[in-house]
Amino acid sequence: MKGRLRVVFKHFPLGFHVNARPAAAAAIAAQRQGKFWDYHDLLFQNMKRLSRSDLINWAKVIGLDLPRFEKDLIDLKVQSQISQEQAEGTRAGVRGTPSVFLNGRRVKNTPTSTDAVISLVNSEVFGQK
Repeated sequence: MKGRLRVVFKHFPLGFHVNARPAAAAAIAAQRQGKFWDYHDLLFQNMKRLSRSDLINWAKVIGLDLPRFEKDLIDLKVQSQISQEQAEGTRAGVRGTPSVFLNGRRVKNTPTSTDAVISLVNSEVFGQK
């Protein structure tokens, strides 16, 4: 797949952040309705507002089916997915977020801006600066 990029988002809720796991569950619930990135963007724009009522409000904002969303929030498969992804991250050496991997290798000094990530991908994957 030369010249192609696949982005995979894995949840790694940090234990000290009491709302991280519910936010991860909410993002997966949104993903089940095809709106992961829309929901993800709202979460990161509103990181200090992640109570259950906030999570439901963000679902309303992007037009999710609310009864389905609320059911998925507590679905055991969603909780299991979060636990599996967290364990995978731990095995890969993740200790904090965000963490970026390119071609299976962990990137040190993870960039946080979109432009920095694009530059890193161009440099690492395509040999461009």
